[in-house]
Amino acid sequence: MTATLQRAEATPDPPPAPSAGWRTRILPPTDGRGGWIATLAVALLAGVLRVVRLDIPRGRIFDEIYYACDAQNLLRYGVEAGSLPTDGDNPSPPCTPSGEAGFVVHPPLGKWAIALGMRVFGVNEFGWRIAAAVAGTLMVVLLIRVTRRMTGSTVLACLAGLLLTLDGLHFVQSRVAMLDVFLAAWVLAAFACLVADRDAVRRRLAVTDDDDLAGWGPSLGWRPWRLAAGLCLGAALATKWSALYYVAVLVLLAFFWEVGARRIAGISAPLRATVFRSAAPLLAVLVVLPAFVYVLSWFGWFASGTADQLAWDRNWAEGNPASGLVGLVPDGLRSWWQYQAAQFNFHDDLRLKHPYQSHPAGWLLLARPVSYYYPAGVGAGDYGCEVESCSREVLAIGTPAIWWITIPALLVLAWLWLAKRDWRPAAVLVMILTAILPWIRDDLDGRTMFLFYALPAVPFMCLGLALVAGWLYGGAAATARRRTAAAMGVGAYLAIVVVNFAYLYPVLAAQTLPYEAWRARMWFTSWI
Repeated sequence: MTATLQRAEATPDPPPAPSAGWRTRILPPTDGRGGWIATLAVALLAGVLRVVRLDIPRGRIFDEIYYACDAQNLLRYGVEAGSLPTDGDNPSPPCTPSGEAGFVVHPPLGKWAIALGMRVFGVNEFGWRIAAAVAGTLMVVLLIRVTRRMTGSTVLACLAGLLLTLDGLHFVQSRVAMLDVFLAAWVLAAFACLVADRDAVRRRLAVTDDDDLAGWGPSLGWRPWRLAAGLCLGAALATKWSALYYVAVLVLLAFFWEVGARRIAGISAPLRATVFRSAAPLLAVLVVLPAFVYVLSWFGWFASGTADQLAWDRNWAEGNPASGLVGLVPDGLRSWWQYQAAQFNFHDDLRLKHPYQSHPAGWLLLARPVSYYYPAGVGAGDYGCEVESCSREVLAIGTPAIWWITIPALLVLAWLWLAKRDWRPAAVLVMILTAILPWIRDDLDGRTMFLFYALPAVPFMCLGLALVAGWLYGGAAATARRRTAAAMGVGAYLAIVVVNFAYLYPVLAAQTLPYEAWRARMWFTSWI
């Protein structure tokens, strides 16, 4: 374990060297494929936690009343047709179709995933939630593997995976039929693919002949990991539009990672070389391909006939003829574009007040979590209550021991980036901020926002904490005293996270508690 953790110590990228020594220094860790037993053990824990009692609470909670019904209509018609309003006192299956078109404000891919669960397990609580549980569990696997690739340490990788397993917000979102866990999973997958592409580029440059490094350097050829990243970004866009922020950031990260690799290889003018050799394919794979995947995800809408009137705006173009160049566009595409514009206007104009909305500046502080489920009047005999008054809740809140420590950890990550020129904390910091900062602008416009919008940041928060733990442990030159102190500190911290998650578990998973025990877990009035 000592040797493994030593490899996790941050080392800055060296400048170009005149000798062949750069070929060794440019190579990523060579043991990125190990640790699968540990990976699967942590994933098993995450999966069990997420699947046990998955069908509780009964009925559709919070936004499940939209997404589970949309998914059921996808199974019925291949398109998200309208549904009759759900009885608030008994939001149970099945959803009743209205026979009319339904105005749906999010792309369909996440709802197709929910529909797949219902196709396999039936139209019930387990059926519409199982896809989220699978996505959340796979996120733990992805995080462990990308952390191990970035650090060369199985211990740090499993630490990151355990933190994600025990985060309350990720746990809750992995147990409800909402879209956010699918968005977060695709974003994390795209990031992991680009990190693998970064490694592949460096290995390729390390075996390139000196003659081929002259001028602009090599074109680097076929890059399957970057192609996979483009597909993942397309899937993220086809789940929620907020994936656009990550498309922009990951394009920049991929570009500058290649600039750094070319610089280390001694290629002259690495910035211009990267623009000349890779800018066009980069944009094609990480911008054009995701856009194509996004359009393709609407296949059900395009396939819906205009006569059945079940797809919103499907026949809009027929009543709105166009002239000139616009008239050359097929009616189906014009109608689809009109639908996209209507969706954009809906989100842009969303100013409704909600009791659980929150300001992005307070997300890391967990200033205002979201209550998905809280039945009123739970007394003796209700839901197993054995006292006069009980509470039963699903509260979408992060584990404070993870979220609050992330705030000072961001400062450490920034220092590691700027002082040690380490690319890993830079990437993590950028991904965390991308999940929060864009929403601050929207908040200034009065948009309605919630804590769970920050879910894509959670795996990167856990990755960042693992990087900080590796820095605390030190590299090969660290003293035994430092390593022992760091190991004890990290172990104690993980124990605190476990206790914190266990303490909050009843209010994350709708367990029945005496009112006093529930109230003790509401540390701030803003959590109520």
